[in-house]
Amino acid sequence: MTDKTKLGLRVLGFALVLGVMGDLLLRQVPWGLNALLWTAALGAFIVALGRDRPEMLGSGGYWLLMPILLFGAAFLGRDSTVLALLNVFCIGVALSLWLWRAQGGAVFKSSLVRYGLAAALTSIATTVGAFVALLDVDWKELPGGKTGRTLAVVRGLVLAVPLSVIFGSLFMAADDIFSALVKHVIHVSLTSIVLHLTTTIFAFWITAGYLHGLILWRDQGILNEPAIMLAKLSPDRIPAERHAWLGVTETIVILGSLDAVFLAFVVVQIRYLFGGASLVSVSPGLTYAEYARHGFFALIAVAALSLPVLLAAHWLLPPKIQRAKRVFEALAGIQIVLLFVVMASAVQRMRFYEDEYGLSEARLYPTAFMGWLAVVLVWFALTVLRDRREAFAFGALIAGFLLIAVLHLINPNQLIARMNIARALSGRRFDADYTGKLGADAVPTLVDALHALNRIDRCRVANGILLGHHNDDWRAWNWSRARAAEAIRSNLDDLHRAAGHGEVTAKTARAPTATPCAFVAP
Repeated sequence: MTDKTKLGLRVLGFALVLGVMGDLLLRQVPWGLNALLWTAALGAFIVALGRDRPEMLGSGGYWLLMPILLFGAAFLGRDSTVLALLNVFCIGVALSLWLWRAQGGAVFKSSLVRYGLAAALTSIATTVGAFVALLDVDWKELPGGKTGRTLAVVRGLVLAVPLSVIFGSLFMAADDIFSALVKHVIHVSLTSIVLHLTTTIFAFWITAGYLHGLILWRDQGILNEPAIMLAKLSPDRIPAERHAWLGVTETIVILGSLDAVFLAFVVVQIRYLFGGASLVSVSPGLTYAEYARHGFFALIAVAALSLPVLLAAHWLLPPKIQRAKRVFEALAGIQIVLLFVVMASAVQRMRFYEDEYGLSEARLYPTAFMGWLAVVLVWFALTVLRDRREAFAFGALIAGFLLIAVLHLINPNQLIARMNIARALSGRRFDADYTGKLGADAVPTLVDALHALNRIDRCRVANGILLGHHNDDWRAWNWSRARAAEAIRSNLDDLHRAAGHGEVTAKTARAPTATPCAFVAP
């Protein structure tokens, strides 16, 4: 048996194990311990496959295992759906970079274009890589006995299935009770089989494709054409006089126009940007919601779009004309300063909105994203504007990883619950329905503060807690859900009384029903 076939069989074997583990573990949601176990198994198989391949793990390649395991372990911490999606995103980014590195691509000093290519290659690998992996194995090299037994089983099934269907149909026609029983069993079994097979095949398919790309693509020259294409697009391969480049005049016109627009917006509408409550109170028809919507989210879009525009303009600069670089640095620096003014006004606007309506996930996470943009803009000035563009992408990536790690540490949903409860206790606007449904991360805080709320808010918060999704399956275990379950068990009587359920019975404890809290007197 050739080494290629042996390696292909190892890839398919590991993928099959991951597929079965995916069915046994990952079908249970929300994810917790199961996500860590599956992610750790994936990392272990990658290490096992890459022991003899220095392009994967050598020269510090093991560091990519760290974000995979850390963000896999993060599922053990928080119950937030947003944080869970961010965990999946970070694991996907790390796996994409690992695939890219295995093909000889740089990670620390690389461009955003190459990071995008890494993501595209990973998508291709997980989509069609398993098919290529199956074709790569020379099945004729397998021991004849095993192949013969496999074919014998297949031939037996081909004959047994139609015969079983024929005789089973006759028995069903002969007895209605037997027919009803078979129909019930077939329905339940088929549904279960389809679910299990779908999950197993999906997990097998994406992991087989990824592992195949990770191990064998470099040997097969999969990246040759993309590498040639990128080399042709590299700035040092194209003459400076090419018309596609931005000269001094084009740079002044493009960035100068943008700077003028930014400056005009900041100067002309300075009162609107920083007017706050006084502006809303004197503006007919302007509600608080409109004030925030026309400010914060539009300004986030401005900040998010400005960065790729600056990166694209820098990439189009002629490499040998220093005057063009100096003009770009000056105009880009002005635009960055103006962006910070716009971002500061956006943050102030959101603070005003939160002061009026309270905190929510839809307000907290965009604010956090704005903080990441601010860090990335500073990093842009320190790298791209100082001719160190190759370090920009990796620094922005690490800043993103750190932001998500900080979000895990501060526990966003608990923070939202704590701030909104403080608003309620001070007699300000309080959305009890939303706060009560923040999930397990917020449950201990809400239970502790329940007695201090008025009866209507207490009823709504208690119903939100009791009707929340509390999963006791060990696969979904994490720290926040365990703490929430303990808080609910310890205060179950108080929660049911607050929710208006009266005396707690075994039935209401298992499946409480919502109470029309609007009819509860404050």
